[in-house]
Amino acid sequence: MSKKAPTSQENPSGPPRVHAAILEDGQKTRELTFRKTFTVGRDDSCEIQLFAMGVSRKHAKVYYHKGRWWIEDLNSSNGTYINGEKIEKMPLGTATKVQFGSGDAILEFSVEGFSSDSKTVKEKPPSVTQYIKRYFDEGEDQSAGEHTQMIRGAYKVVQKKQRRKYYLIIGGVVFVALLIGLYSIYQHQQFKKQRLLAEQIFYSMKSLELELSELRNEAQSKGDNEALAKLTKTQTRRAELLRSYDKLLDQLHFYEDTKWSEKDRIILRVARAFGECELGMPDEFLNEVYGYIERWKTTSRLENALLRAISNDYPELISEIMLEYDLSPLFFYLALQESDFIVQTIGPRTRFGIAKGIWQFIPATAARYGLNTGPLVGIRRYDPRDERFDVLRASRAAARYIRDIYESEAQASGLLVVASYNWGERKVRELIRQMPHNPQERNFWELLKLYKAEIPAETYNYVFYIISAAVIGENPQLFGFGFNNPLEFSADGS
Repeated sequence: MSKKAPTSQENPSGPPRVHAAILEDGQKTRELTFRKTFTVGRDDSCEIQLFAMGVSRKHAKVYYHKGRWWIEDLNSSNGTYINGEKIEKMPLGTATKVQFGSGDAILEFSVEGFSSDSKTVKEKPPSVTQYIKRYFDEGEDQSAGEHTQMIRGAYKVVQKKQRRKYYLIIGGVVFVALLIGLYSIYQHQQFKKQRLLAEQIFYSMKSLELELSELRNEAQSKGDNEALAKLTKTQTRRAELLRSYDKLLDQLHFYEDTKWSEKDRIILRVARAFGECELGMPDEFLNEVYGYIERWKTTSRLENALLRAISNDYPELISEIMLEYDLSPLFFYLALQESDFIVQTIGPRTRFGIAKGIWQFIPATAARYGLNTGPLVGIRRYDPRDERFDVLRASRAAARYIRDIYESEAQASGLLVVASYNWGERKVRELIRQMPHNPQERNFWELLKLYKAEIPAETYNYVFYIISAAVIGENPQLFGFGFNNPLEFSADGS
């Protein structure tokens, strides 16, 4: 506890002096004398500064009014007390002990020339607390007067009725709360069932996609009506499943959920366009995509590559080819990551040969998909006779290659296809074969969950650079880029 000497000067013609003694452990440690109004508190402007626990910055004021010194609480946080009673305003007498807050800050006030017979202030009427203690405290002496006993008896009767009423009210509230709780549980269970059903429908669609590929090949090889009818029937079934899935997404208010931002929703739709189920997307996937978007912002590579592609009409050319093979136009961004759309791109020499062109085909893959590699196949030099440098021919070969990976162990997972394209589909297949044999557990989400540590950093970066570029391309301005969507002409980007 600390204190500060008063600043007011004595005035002999003024009110009587009031003495304020600071008490510590019941003993006076210092006494101050005032003739003018002063304040008590922790603030530097207070004439008496107290730093004990519970004292407010400006706790109370002492002033002279109508022949008496008064103390008034200044809306302090912990109150001002005289004889254990909280007060708002009270006159001071010969030895008035005042406690400030709930701690040990105590001052003893005494007024010079004060007489209990002069200028008497009438005693305050009993407080509400005192009335409660007298009439309603169950521990009170039972030998109290007849009037007190009668009031107590009446109070018990009223209390019993009030309890019964409260019990009914509380019971009603509990019953309503129980109904609300049960309904919430029911709603939650229904929501989970709908979500599970939606996921099952999605992966049933993926299974039908793979079946459709087989039926399409069968119809092309046989050419009979039975094969064509079976193909048409399966296509109709897949279209029905697609409508059911989208309807369930609407009923679940999945995209309307307030937890998604506008940017989040674009990432969800891009994942769906690549063949992944947005319902199962892990939370860390969002954060990872945002991280790679920030990486794109540190360089002009993306904008330069897209301007190069647009100036050569590559977006429309590649999109049309991808759609022709029932693939998402977003595979356009795979070529961006491979070559930045520089037609004469030539990769390093590897044990598999030299990759060339915007799709960076190695010689064996190029030959498998009908591309002539020319006489300079083993030399790191541009060769106009090498069809890997022919954007149209190479893009058609790339679409067939992507489609083959899509229909194989990738199980219609577009992001597994992207990983396979960079890593080599055989290496990915080795991991995929270890995964359960159903589409719901064989997708990019599961690959990350089970084998993230085994994916080479080059492949991991490759996949997320392509995803993030596709996300940016859907709304470049939203993500802080100055160009337009290069695929906005596409009739269907999903």
